[in-house]
Amino acid sequence: MSEPIRTPGVTAVDADRIQTPVTRPEDELDVSLRPRRLDEFVGQEALKSQLEVAIRAAGARGDALDHVLLAGPPGLGKTSLAQIVAAELEVDFIQTAGPALERKADIAAFLTALEPRSVFFVDEIHRLPRAVEETFYPAMEDRQLPITVGAGAGARVVTLELPPFTLIGATTRAGLLTTPLRDRFGLQHRLEHYGPGDLARIVVRSARVLGIEIESAGARAIAERSRGTPRVANRLLKRVRDFAEVHGSGHIDADTASAALDLLEVDHEGLDRLDREILTAICTHFGGGPVGLSTLAIAVGEESDTIEDVYEPYLLQRGLLKRTPRGRCATERAFHHLGLEPPAEASSLF
Repeated sequence: MSEPIRTPGVTAVDADRIQTPVTRPEDELDVSLRPRRLDEFVGQEALKSQLEVAIRAAGARGDALDHVLLAGPPGLGKTSLAQIVAAELEVDFIQTAGPALERKADIAAFLTALEPRSVFFVDEIHRLPRAVEETFYPAMEDRQLPITVGAGAGARVVTLELPPFTLIGATTRAGLLTTPLRDRFGLQHRLEHYGPGDLARIVVRSARVLGIEIESAGARAIAERSRGTPRVANRLLKRVRDFAEVHGSGHIDADTASAALDLLEVDHEGLDRLDREILTAICTHFGGGPVGLSTLAIAVGEESDTIEDVYEPYLLQRGLLKRTPRGRCATERAFHHLGLEPPAEASSLF
């Protein structure tokens, strides 16, 4: 049996964190929470408007939609948007992942089986092997698939004609895409983190789907601690539901949501215990920094790659941590968040 595909730098322990945006098994089971149509998709208004125009135009012409590249952090809805595009076009949706396409034959098996105008979705497309990626070039541009038949001096190239199709690529690391591949996408969009207002609307919708009674204030409390990510918001909603059923009537208001999230050790900045351990180590053990990444990793008992790829991005976004040529430093805001007094010499620098 094949091993599950994991995000580089993410360990099994990290994948179990409720606050990590990386997909967990329970997320895959909650397909009912995914929006099915563009008008159900909350947030990302500019992206939705552009997609709506492109979808309606392609549908009116009876053509396949241009190839689409969706970039952005995990958990923001790239897979959901790809499925919505197929639903709006009323065409087949075929899904795979970059690491699963190891040989040219893997791509050939998918592409030759596509129905006209189908949507072919490749998640983590930046992880395609280079030789496999190059097979996509003629397929995307000319709808042709060159295949080498035979070997040695008797080998010859046979070109297969492909039906019109739409490739939707999703990536969390757009900078790792090669220029030739990126340039072949006619539509390129980046998803941004959600504000508390949009996340609260997502929580209310998910609660309605799951049959949970929730007040707007309770939804807002969950949204504010969800790190700008719908996937995290839906996870927190389910944990808050459990708390409300055990310690109350099952109804979620602001006080119930706050009590449940405090029990989960998720604070008002969306930080969990592991995030705070990193900040505490920098602030208390190293005087606020700078501290090298490898030293910090040893201090908190984590891998350097995990800290850099999993923990740091959100701490940097919230202005709690900064990178310098000499190492990582906690900001004055981080000291105040932990209830600590920043060093006098550090305060003068902020």
